[in-house]
Amino acid sequence: MGLLSKRANRKIAAYQRELIDIHYREVDTMYKKMRGWRHDYRNHISVMKSLYRQGSLNELGEYLDMLESDLSTVDTVIKTGNPMADAILNSKINLAMSKGVPVKASVHIPMRLSIPELDLCVILGNLLDNAIEASLPLPDSERMVRVYMDIKETHLYISVTNLCIGKKMTKINGRFLSRRGEGHGFGLIRIDGIVKKYGGYVNRNSEDGAFTTEILLPLQ
Repeated sequence: MGLLSKRANRKIAAYQRELIDIHYREVDTMYKKMRGWRHDYRNHISVMKSLYRQGSLNELGEYLDMLESDLSTVDTVIKTGNPMADAILNSKINLAMSKGVPVKASVHIPMRLSIPELDLCVILGNLLDNAIEASLPLPDSERMVRVYMDIKETHLYISVTNLCIGKKMTKINGRFLSRRGEGHGFGLIRIDGIVKKYGGYVNRNSEDGAFTTEILLPLQ
């Protein structure tokens, strides 16, 4: 292995470790918010009972509105039963919402997958980070990310689409050129490496105003 290849592999490994750390911090933050809300549950109930006994219905309504808004920041919208998939998808969906990027998700996968959690985390995390980032230059009303996951016979199918600015992206030697710099390029390399490791298939399609990545991974 040449010196350049070794340097590239070290950079990719370092980027992967950083990416995993970021993903787990996001998941941990989301779970801490959920635990905090549960901890305050009894206090919320006590306040609402008190307002009800006093006949302060307007204040009770305002309090309920406040709780609904607070809960929406930690509510998990994906509940497949697969712990890692739920964790990473929900953390990224919450991240997208905080940046004003709506996400439409349809996920139907089993509780257990043969693909290691680390590899699944790398794939989903990179796909969603890239899709969210590419959506930000668009006006708020035009932003959208769509996620679809399902089992297709003996394969796990993953599709992520985002709207984006500009015409079709440039493709050289079978790879789309990154608009986000070195980190984004490493993310694509990591995805491709994992797909190749399991004998899967990846397809990226750039049409005017939209970019889609499709992945098929064999279920062992």
